[in-house]
Amino acid sequence: MAEIIEGKYSAEGLRFGIVVSRFNEFVTKDMLEGALNELRRFGVSDTAIKVIWVPGAYEIPFACQTLCQTNELDALITIGCIIRGETSHYEHIAQSVCDGIQKVTLEQTIPIGFGVITVENMAQAVDRAGGKQGNKGRDAARSAVEMVQLIRELKPGSERETALKGLIEREFKK
Repeated sequence: MAEIIEGKYSAEGLRFGIVVSRFNEFVTKDMLEGALNELRRFGVSDTAIKVIWVPGAYEIPFACQTLCQTNELDALITIGCIIRGETSHYEHIAQSVCDGIQKVTLEQTIPIGFGVITVENMAQAVDRAGGKQGNKGRDAARSAVEMVQLIRELKPGSERETALKGLIEREFKK
């Protein structure tokens, strides 16, 4: 049978940074509340959460990179809302933000829950900030928690690996 490794939904003792875009704050504040509520539900204390507001979505990757340099956090969560306008600006910002966040997570080797929504209009944004499409801030927080736990399972020295080594040692002593 295949070995299945999954992250757990437990975050007690973990530290998180949440980078939130102030642009379209009408939407992002509800997404932030969804993320905070989800982290609390998984056992994260408010003192283990840093919320950083940035002017717009474009600034999210730089704030994430700067937070990584503190080595204080187990994961980051990004929250932003990019709404299509009448020009191609939307595509440029959306692509830059996505690429920037991906670059940070890969280079800094830290899980980042992606909660930057790209929508056609305000109605779609509201639907994704706690409306009929759920709360993408909550989803990003859940993803960050799961990835922290998954990475811990995969890295050498994890609890899982330590338990397996102990089991092997006990078997060989028989």
